[in-house]
Amino acid sequence: MATQTTAAPRTIAFTQVAIALQTLTLFAQAVSAGLLLSTSYGETVHGVGARVMYGATMLYVLAAILAWRPGGGSPRPILYSSGFLVLASVQVVLGIAHQPALHVPLGVLMFGLSVLDLGRVLFSAAAGGGRQRRTA
Repeated sequence: MATQTTAAPRTIAFTQVAIALQTLTLFAQAVSAGLLLSTSYGETVHGVGARVMYGATMLYVLAAILAWRPGGGSPRPILYSSGFLVLASVQVVLGIAHQPALHVPLGVLMFGLSVLDLGRVLFSAAAGGGRQRRTA
């Protein structure tokens, strides 16, 4: 039996902000990668950006959990956000290991997936007014 539940507006907005912040930090990492190649301070900027991006990804996991449990939303965004956290962890390991042949394409993939996920979150909130289906 399928029932309709409505997620709390605050948790929807928190999820939207969290995924937007993640997407923005991933874009900033692409910019700082260019700085890494062309300036003496690029490594510092890219390293700080990596920590901020990782924090934004953890914030997205938290937002997805809060939108699901107390807000009554779908548990599917938890899977997406956890996947991003795994990819971010692999990205950090590859960056520390100085493996640009894998680090750079994974960063591009993460940015593309984050843009798609941001579009999904914004579209579903605009189209459904925050309503999500949950199967009982």
